[in-house]
Amino acid sequence: MFGGGANLVLKATGASLNTHHVPCPGELGMRIFHVDSFTSVPFAGNPAAVCLLDGPVSEAWMQAVAAEMNLSETAFVERRTGGDGFGLRWFTPTVEVDLCGHATLAAAHALWQDGEEVAHLVFHTRSGPLTADRGGDGRILLDFPAEPAEQAAAPAGLTDALGTVPVWVGANRMDVLCEVADADTVRTLDPDLAAIVRDVPARGVIVTALSDVDGADFVSRFFGPATGVDEDPVTGSAHCALGPYWGERLGKTDLTGYQASSRGGYVGVRLAGSRVILAGHAVTVTTGEITAEEAGG
Repeated sequence: MFGGGANLVLKATGASLNTHHVPCPGELGMRIFHVDSFTSVPFAGNPAAVCLLDGPVSEAWMQAVAAEMNLSETAFVERRTGGDGFGLRWFTPTVEVDLCGHATLAAAHALWQDGEEVAHLVFHTRSGPLTADRGGDGRILLDFPAEPAEQAAAPAGLTDALGTVPVWVGANRMDVLCEVADADTVRTLDPDLAAIVRDVPARGVIVTALSDVDGADFVSRFFGPATGVDEDPVTGSAHCALGPYWGERLGKTDLTGYQASSRGGYVGVRLAGSRVILAGHAVTVTTGEITAEEAGG
């Protein structure tokens, strides 16, 4: 589905792929996890890869690993000195992104599964400090910045790209948010992805409507072809806009969103002023090691 990025060598059970040179870390055998986020069962929600770094690596190496993993995001986590939490970066198969909810959820889950004893995790990211805590109901709680969308004129070509006329359009620093007529319109939408890339100057397009699903206040889908993600299965960062939007519409501060992709997943949202608390489960599907080295090494 995705492509791009530099090539690399991955070794597993003695097998290797001989490819071009890629800058690589000095130490091999870093732990990697494949985690399904915003779901309590495997093979649902949004999959992310999480690489627990044991030292500095190059940006080119991270991008190459993300391309190799071929998931919507791969998270790279590095422990900072002096007990100052963790550095966290997110890469799609083609670019680095500023904010990612499901891969942050996956990173917290992977750290705790790997034996991390700190219950309150602090991640230092391109969007500032983000935190993760264990919820009493087994969910992970993420403290993220609210990213409310301000009403705006629809970009030229948006209606044609979506194949439906939005009833409301707004934008924040990352995405365009569109409310459409009903939840069935959200589910059956078949957008022109090339037109979104051409006509919509944003990370992605969030399409949403009032829910007709039990246990959810609203439904949504997220399309981000400009970043190499045609449709993201469950997008935590999109709920930083969806929560404030539907909270104002419905007069609620605690909401649940259902992302109606083919995999599907639920995201809990609690509004807290300039912040939103995102809540979700996570399930590990596979674990392993990355042993990447220069071709011919």
